[in-house]
Amino acid sequence: MTDLASHGAAFARAVSGFGPTPPVVLCHDDADGVSAGAILGRALERAGYGPIDVQVIGRGASAWAPATREALASRDPGGIVVTDLGVQAGDIVPGVPTVLVDHHVPRSLPDSPGTTVISGHGDLPIPTSSLLAHACAAALGEAGDLAWLAGIGLVGDLGERGANGDFPDVMAPLRKTYTAKALREAVSLLNAPRRSASGDAGPALRLLLRATGPADVVAGTDPDAAALRAARIEVKAALDAARGVPPLFAGPVALVLCRSPCQIHPLLAQSWTGRLRRQVVIGANLGFRPGYVHFAVRSASVPDLIRFLRERAPTLGPDDQFAQGHQRAAGGQVRVETWNRFMSKLGFGLEAQAA
Repeated sequence: MTDLASHGAAFARAVSGFGPTPPVVLCHDDADGVSAGAILGRALERAGYGPIDVQVIGRGASAWAPATREALASRDPGGIVVTDLGVQAGDIVPGVPTVLVDHHVPRSLPDSPGTTVISGHGDLPIPTSSLLAHACAAALGEAGDLAWLAGIGLVGDLGERGANGDFPDVMAPLRKTYTAKALREAVSLLNAPRRSASGDAGPALRLLLRATGPADVVAGTDPDAAALRAARIEVKAALDAARGVPPLFAGPVALVLCRSPCQIHPLLAQSWTGRLRRQVVIGANLGFRPGYVHFAVRSASVPDLIRFLRERAPTLGPDDQFAQGHQRAAGGQVRVETWNRFMSKLGFGLEAQAA
C-alpha cells in the first residue's frame, strides 16, 4: 500500500536535522521532476528554512557527479534534498545531511547515516516523485495550494492512469478546479524545454516556483511561458520528421532510430507502441550527444522493462547508464561501443549500429 503520510513524516524528521544555512533542492528536468522540485522548494521556504535555491539537474548530468559535489560544497548548504533523480549509493556532498525523494528503481542503496531515502518504489501503486513531494510538504505545514503540482507530475509520468486511475483521492478534488485538458496541456509545455536542442528546463522550473495553477503555464505571457511554447514547436517539428523512419525488427524488439539534437526518442518509442503492441519498442537517438546513444524503451505488453533490459544487458562501461527509470518507462544513455554490443546481442545487424 502507498502510505503517503508515513513518507511525509519521515521527511519532516530528516529535514529537522539540517544545519543553520539554507538547504538546496536538486530536481530532474521533466514535468514530474520540476513539479516535485517546486513543491519542496516552496514548502521548505514556508517552513522557515530560508530562501531555497532549487536547481535542475538536466541532460547528461548527475546529482552525484564531481562537478555537482564541488559546486554544492562551496556553498556550504545546511542540507540537500534530491528529487526524481534516482537513488544510489555515495554521498552527494560528504558530511551534508541529504534526503532523496524518489520513485524510480534504485540503482544502489545509500549506506551513509547522513542520507535519508523517501522512496515510493516499493509502494502499490507507486507514487510519482511530485506526489511524494506533496506529502513531504504537507508534513511541514499547509500545502493544499500546491496539490495541483502533484497533479502535474501524476499526469506527466502516469498519463491516464495518473489522471483517472491510481490516485483518485488526489485527482478527484483537482478535477473540480482544473480540467484534465489543462493539466495535460501544462505537462506538454513543461516537458518541452528539456526536449529541445538546448535542453534548458530552467523556464519550466521558474514558472512552477511562482505559478498558482495550470493556467499560469498554459496561458502565461511572460518570457518563461513563451520559452515553453517555442520549445514545443521546435520539438514537434523534430518528432514529425523522425516519425517517417520505419522500425527495424529483431525477435520481440522493434527499433526506431533517429538523429536529432532534440530529446525525441521517448516520444518516438511511445508513438509506436500503439501499432506494435506485441513488441518492446526502443526509440534510439544517435545524434543527441556526441559519443553516446540515448534510448527509451516502451511496451504495451511487457510489464517490467527494467527486467527486460537487465536480462539482455551488454557489458557496460563506467560511463554507461543502462536500464534506468520505471518498469513501464525505461531507458538509458550508453557509449557508442556499448550500444553496438547491445544491438548485436539483441540480434540486429549493421543497420542498427552507431558510428
